Amino acid sequence: MIKKNVIITGASDGIGAAAARGLNQAEYNLYLVGRNKAKTAKVANGVDAPYFTADFSQLDQVRHLAELLQRTLGDQKIDILVNNAGGLFGTHALTNDGFERTVQVDYLAPFLLTQLLMPNFNPDQAVVINTSSIAHQLFGHINLNDLNNSHKKYKGTKAYGDAKLANILFANELDRRFHKNGLSAVSFHPGMIRTNFANDKKSWMYRIYHTMLNKVVMQSAQEGGDTLRFFIEGTPGETWESGAYYNKRAKAKKVNPQVNDLTLQQQLWDKTQKLLQDYL
Repeated sequence: MIKKNVIITGASDGIGAAAARGLNQAEYNLYLVGRNKAKTAKVANGVDAPYFTADFSQLDQVRHLAELLQRTLGDQKIDILVNNAGGLFGTHALTNDGFERTVQVDYLAPFLLTQLLMPNFNPDQAVVINTSSIAHQLFGHINLNDLNNSHKKYKGTKAYGDAKLANILFANELDRRFHKNGLSAVSFHPGMIRTNFANDKKSWMYRIYHTMLNKVVMQSAQEGGDTLRFFIEGTPGETWESGAYYNKRAKAKKVNPQVNDLTLQQQLWDKTQKLLQDYL
């Protein structure tokens, strides 16, 4: 059996770490990425995998990450890329790259990493999996002229919903552009998961993720990791449909109307390419 090469971002904790621990090491070569070195190393050591650290709020680090992964892989091809890193911030702030933090960490950085690694994808069958969220439906509405959510009434949940909506549009456009070339892409909502998330105390979501409420309304990271493994271990076209968005393991019946806007998908792709042109 030829082992598949799998890159998982956001692997230091939560569903990324849980998925990594649950994958059969006889079937997969794992390459784990996290922001916190100690936590990422602990997970990687537990599954005997190399690890890499990068802060997605700094796009130079994302570019450096891509170079390290390419150097490490050498002639080996990437079979599966899991864009799982993310965060939610309660206050508006721009990164040193000039982008609002949430949209950069949750969308722009994964888009950049995917673009940089595409030459290394397995030409026969490669998979990109984007962790999205039901927040895309509850809070998201993309304005191509204001991806930074720079208006005065900034809300962290709106920025997060926009970024997770962008993740879905990104996966759909990947499928539309490259499926004929052997690339499959999917996005999914893992459920409300008890993880170290939304740690900005100014966000109302902090009260859900970091109080006793999380044990009442949320699932465990293990359950979310099992859902992520469903897509990693599955076969596109059989287990799941490329270019689709899933609520856990079922195709979502309710989505933000912008998900089905093909023109917006294309425009967002082109806009993002332009925004990131200095890093590509």
